[in-house]
Amino acid sequence: MTTLVFRLRNVPDDEAQAVRALLDANNIQWYETTAGNWGIAMPGLWIKDPQQAEKARLLIDQYQSERQKYSRSAYEEELRTGNSRTFADSVREKPLTTFAILAFCLFILYISINPFLQLIGLTS
Repeated sequence: MTTLVFRLRNVPDDEAQAVRALLDANNIQWYETTAGNWGIAMPGLWIKDPQQAEKARLLIDQYQSERQKYSRSAYEEELRTGNSRTFADSVREKPLTTFAILAFCLFILYISINPFLQLIGLTS
């Protein structure tokens, strides 16, 4: 029976490529499924052999632990140097998109609470 060892949904390309290379380097036979044309299927890396699946899971867990440590230290370094991305940066880079998203959020909030405001007589 096949085992899903790594989900590819919302995974950065470099991480997915590193996991593929890790499996290849350890002679683990795997196959990949995509999300399909509509994006509703499960994209992932699958392994048929249960023993290889256990080995792959351990290797992937170790890789992700190392990647997490590296990513966390890189993020902390960005915070120390002041290079981390902020909300103000996103407003400067894409002001129209940011405004549209905020307007949409306020519209949804209005639609959500307006019936309750009408119940207590604050709006008509």
